[in-house]
Amino acid sequence: MNFHFTQKELSCFTENAKREWALTNGIGGYAGGSVIGSLGRTHQGYLVASLHPPVERYLVFSKTNEMLCCGGSVYNLETSQHAGEEMNITLVHSDEVPEVYKAPDTVSVASDFIPRKPVYIEGQHYQTAFDYDGNVHFTYHAGGITLEKHITLAQGENKVFVAYRIANTGKNAELIITPLMNYREHNGSSTRDSLKFRKHSFSEACGFMLIPDANPNIGIVLAASEGELASSDRLYDEDLQFATEVENEVPGLDTCYTPYQIKIHVPAGSVKEVSLTCYVKANEQDTAAAPAISSEIAFDALKRNQEFLARLVSNADCKDAFSQILTIASNQFLSLRKSTGLTTILAGLPWFTDWGRDTMIAFTGLVLCTRRFDKAEEILLTFAEYVDDGMVPNMFPDNGQEPLYNTADASLWYFYAVDKYLEYNNTPAAYDFIKEHIYPALREIIAYYKKGTRFSIYMDEDGLIHAGSGTDQITWMDVRVGDWVVTPRHGKPVEINALWYNALKVMEKLSAHYKDTPAIGDDAITYAKLSEQVKTSFCQKFWNEADRCLYDVVSDEGCDASIRPNQIYAVSLPYTMLDEKKAKAVVDVVKEKLFVGVGLRSLSPEYKDYHPVYIGSLPKRDAAYHQGTAWGFLLGGFITAYTRVYGPSAKTAEETLAMIAPIKEHLRDNCVGSVCEIFDGNAPHYGRGCYAQAWSVGEILRCYTEDILPWLK
Repeated sequence: MNFHFTQKELSCFTENAKREWALTNGIGGYAGGSVIGSLGRTHQGYLVASLHPPVERYLVFSKTNEMLCCGGSVYNLETSQHAGEEMNITLVHSDEVPEVYKAPDTVSVASDFIPRKPVYIEGQHYQTAFDYDGNVHFTYHAGGITLEKHITLAQGENKVFVAYRIANTGKNAELIITPLMNYREHNGSSTRDSLKFRKHSFSEACGFMLIPDANPNIGIVLAASEGELASSDRLYDEDLQFATEVENEVPGLDTCYTPYQIKIHVPAGSVKEVSLTCYVKANEQDTAAAPAISSEIAFDALKRNQEFLARLVSNADCKDAFSQILTIASNQFLSLRKSTGLTTILAGLPWFTDWGRDTMIAFTGLVLCTRRFDKAEEILLTFAEYVDDGMVPNMFPDNGQEPLYNTADASLWYFYAVDKYLEYNNTPAAYDFIKEHIYPALREIIAYYKKGTRFSIYMDEDGLIHAGSGTDQITWMDVRVGDWVVTPRHGKPVEINALWYNALKVMEKLSAHYKDTPAIGDDAITYAKLSEQVKTSFCQKFWNEADRCLYDVVSDEGCDASIRPNQIYAVSLPYTMLDEKKAKAVVDVVKEKLFVGVGLRSLSPEYKDYHPVYIGSLPKRDAAYHQGTAWGFLLGGFITAYTRVYGPSAKTAEETLAMIAPIKEHLRDNCVGSVCEIFDGNAPHYGRGCYAQAWSVGEILRCYTEDILPWLK
């Protein structure tokens, strides 16, 4: 698997500054940038370290800039965007905001932000290639010198390696590397005043350690395998500008600390390899011994990572390039959670932590289709440990606080994940694992959903689940800005009750399997009776005969007939309540109104609240998030539902393969080799939100593996 970009493709700065790459280290840390070497958003840099895995993430090393000096000529390979003067624009007042962006009067959507004109340093004109194969590779040519720059992260450590290979066919030359250092939360920004360090240079080796005034308990170490450490001509690189943030109507500015340069002599006719390493260590004595860095260390790290990814692909038994790409992408979301000592799933790069709902939806694709059953068990254990009052956590905050439980569906998706685990790992040992460690949590969830738990979640007399009231936002359509609840969905949401039925059927099956256990006994009969009641009530109350599909929400105030994608789960889940005719009608409506190739729209365009694009200030984006924006993860449920109603066959597989063709094209845009969180509802469906999303990758890999690959010739 390799994504290759040519010099011609890389020539345009503005186009390629938004084409990103990402690497992760398995403990919540990551690295990222653009294919031309610039930084395009706040959440990018060569080392974002997780100080309390997988949270407390801090940018410590932003990037390196390179310069080649040879034969009296200087070639600046730096590619960056800086902020210039304020642009002369007319402010948009609230009464001038397009109707599609309108929000309640209590929410301001106007912006007083005046962007500053970008100033580009375009070193990409010397760049001849960019390659991504699970590591990152830049190639430059200038002055008779070919410079390769490779980046990889150490697994399980807050450490990044930058490897250089310099082939000089010209005159004696010098490579000057300027490391841009930082210390800030990964969603923040630095200024000259906030970036204060105590610094130690190494006399025995080429490197230094920085101790942030903001956190004197750590040291940021950077060392090269060779070269001369020289003082830089400036301490700070200021007004770095991030295009994606400016697009979101915020300044998008940052400052980096640049006290040193590394100068490396490259004789004429020579080929030289140089390793650069940056890592975070505990600062115990306010000093650091010079690290021993060999020229091979970074290249060895690159090789180890390639070998790891090769084993991952081999273990998953990938059948083609597409499944290989998604298998490698799946690994980016797996992380250690220090509080449990077990594996968890990060919902999306670069800013999400582990969310219960996202984890359970992504679970099958990320760890079952890739046959990582040990990781699957750890993930199930992680969330079982935090079940409280019958609820799986919605999210673990980034600041280390207690989990939040504001979701009605995460607990129900947990049953789906358990059932899929046993489908893929159908062994006595797996059933024993579920019985001992997971089944008690499942029983607790059912009990609390029946009698009632947080956020007005309870089973009504008809057997259906009611959820939410007031300003609660507890389905996946969960945007709230102040008291503005964008998509309330209070009452009985369609997917919650489809999941409830599925959960009851899973418990019926498990209880029957464990019937010889005294504490379980005849539980299967109880779950079977309740599931039949739920099925009867659901079919009576959710069918919308006028539109030949399902209501989105049923409540005492009436039925919400908005055509949304949530109804697809009443067809795609393993246990469904609809007859064949109604199931096919639902799929046909969703395909006609919501399907856009890269995902499903969150609302049909025929409604006045439909928002065609997701862009601008946060209130504008929140107004669009679930009101027309297309979501990649919904493709999984749609493809499975389509396959179910049209029948699994070679013909259906060819049809669905054509449907997801835009995703294959998307793999070269946004985050190379991965799938975005969301897309504009209108063409050309630009990728938005998180540049790599766990449930987008997981669900596309799952439906491709389960519904398409087995039938392809």
